[in-house]
Amino acid sequence: MPETRRGVLYGIAAYAMWGLFPLYWPLLKPSGALEILAHRIAWSLVAVVAILAVRRHWSWFRELLRTPRKIGLLVLAAVLVTLNWGVYIYAVNTGHVVESSFGYFITPLISVLFGVLLLKERLRPWQWAAVGLGAVAVVILAIDYGRPPWIALALAASFGTYGLVKKTAGVGAAESMTVETLVLLLPALGYLTYLGQQGTSTFGNWGAGHTLLLAGAGVVTAVPMLCFTAAAIRVPLTTIGLLQYIAPILQFLCGVFIVHEVMPPSRWVGFVIIWLALSVFTWDSLRTATQARRAVSKRVAVQNAS
Repeated sequence: MPETRRGVLYGIAAYAMWGLFPLYWPLLKPSGALEILAHRIAWSLVAVVAILAVRRHWSWFRELLRTPRKIGLLVLAAVLVTLNWGVYIYAVNTGHVVESSFGYFITPLISVLFGVLLLKERLRPWQWAAVGLGAVAVVILAIDYGRPPWIALALAASFGTYGLVKKTAGVGAAESMTVETLVLLLPALGYLTYLGQQGTSTFGNWGAGHTLLLAGAGVVTAVPMLCFTAAAIRVPLTTIGLLQYIAPILQFLCGVFIVHEVMPPSRWVGFVIIWLALSVFTWDSLRTATQARRAVSKRVAVQNAS
């Protein structure tokens, strides 16, 4: 199988698993969001260390210790991903799946804004149009909910910032995930110990099935991340950009057709506008990438001719 096709399949698998998370977290009830988050951190470390052990890949750790800046960035990434995970688990288990999907729909636009505000990048006119439509969608949903869509905004801001920090750190997915979970491990274990002492822990107290599902939170966290990494090194960034919409689409479908969340007409209007914004954003990205490839091909042809 060609590497590009293999990469696309890895990408589809990663985003499909992320998109189906709303079906997994409710299975962990009566565990609360914080307990699920703590178990997710602890068991993620077990899963990723097992993967690194199979690969016998440990030399990176010594090299990382020589770069305090990267360690600092990964600590920040750990805080951001904890916020993102916690808000997402809370959203799913309290019946806000649709709003959480909106958060991941607007994440690309938030990332573009970060590029302007933090990296001093310049947006093309169609990118500004997409961002403007996204802002209109947020306002419409704020009117519909009677409040700003805080869950969506928190998810988009935390994940967008997380991506920016990870890009700056330049550390591989498994290696980065190991450090992030190590940073979070002590607080997670401390919280789980506290629950045990209070007699409110659900781990081991609701049957073997519930215990296995809590432990499985680490696997369902690590596997899609590794699939995503396998995709990222095999396919162009534009392809990854298109595949990323699989996750929020599946989340939205889960919220509407499985969880049966209410979708009044005004909420549909907000989602239609954000989908229009993403269509404009994607079209402009593909158009620009195609023009760039043609320009490179033309330069190569000219150089070969001369």
